[in-house]
Amino acid sequence: MKNYQRSNEPVAWSLFGAGGMVLALVTPALVIVTALILPFLPNADPGHSYRVILSFAQNWFGKLILLAVISLHFYHTAHRLYHGLHDLHIHGPDKVMKSFFYGGATLLSLLTAYWLFTL
Repeated sequence: MKNYQRSNEPVAWSLFGAGGMVLALVTPALVIVTALILPFLPNADPGHSYRVILSFAQNWFGKLILLAVISLHFYHTAHRLYHGLHDLHIHGPDKVMKSFFYGGATLLSLLTAYWLFTL
């Protein structure tokens, strides 16, 4: 019987794919709403859009959405950088490279979660 070695690649690829979908579909909508629609609402004072965004970020549901969007961007970028270096034939110890990129994305996600939940 052949023994197969377990791989973490499905997890990495799923986070990469989810980050790509968020980057392609959700991020443009967030930019349009926060940068183009909210500041130009009729009868809105200049601080109105800031207060709307802040109240969204202080809500628990808004915090979860922001955490998901930001964290998936981190994992998408880490996966792209990791495989981009392989495409450029820049190789290092595999465990070190994966720990650096995916561990960095995890660390940044944890810092983002801490920052959001103390907001």
